Amino acid sequence: MIRSLFFTACLVPLTLVFSSLCWLFARVGADGRLSHRLEGLWARCLVRCSGVRVTVDLSALDPGETYIFMANHQSHMDIPILFATLSGYNFRFLAKESLFAIPVFGPAMRRVGHVAIDRANRRKAMESIACATGLVSRGVGLLVFPEGTRSMDYSRLGEFKTGGMIVALKCRAKVAPLIVSGSGNILPKHARLVRPGEVTVRALPPFDPHALYTLKEREAFKNDLWARMNGAYQEMRQ
Repeated sequence: MIRSLFFTACLVPLTLVFSSLCWLFARVGADGRLSHRLEGLWARCLVRCSGVRVTVDLSALDPGETYIFMANHQSHMDIPILFATLSGYNFRFLAKESLFAIPVFGPAMRRVGHVAIDRANRRKAMESIACATGLVSRGVGLLVFPEGTRSMDYSRLGEFKTGGMIVALKCRAKVAPLIVSGSGNILPKHARLVRPGEVTVRALPPFDPHALYTLKEREAFKNDLWARMNGAYQEMRQ
């Protein structure tokens, strides 16, 4: 309980300070690298305050590569955990529109270059995909949660949405699947207090989806990726 209260007390001031710094320095450095490093520092601070212990295996990744990171999603803590874990990569987050409405935090996300996606508005969704494609063409990666929202069934991954597959195919970059295990016990959906625990993040070998699928085959891409990631998730839970 003390750890939960400590994390709650740190969350807002840390987020306000780092959001302000990210907004201020968003145009400093190539492709916003300085602001992205600040985001990584914010994430590491939150993870440390939470008492969460993270075990990471990114040995399948090439540090110099630009990836579309596809990660499963179970907890509010997934975002800081992944931003801390992937701090060596310059990437942006494909996030739901509502996050950009949060005071200070939202405007900072938009200025840094994170991409808002509104699945209910087809025109805006296509504009978001075009924005994501532009980022990747400049060598900036993307973080996508293909489930679209946090899953509450920790026995398996949630159903993937085709939107993430369309983004990956249009961006023409390698997909790096990331398996996050244990985060659902830390801060699950609808929970307000964080619980210390252990989380494992493991990268699966990246692959080029364009060598396997066309845009018309996005359903097959979605199903194959789900099977691959869910299989790895089941192995990690054993």
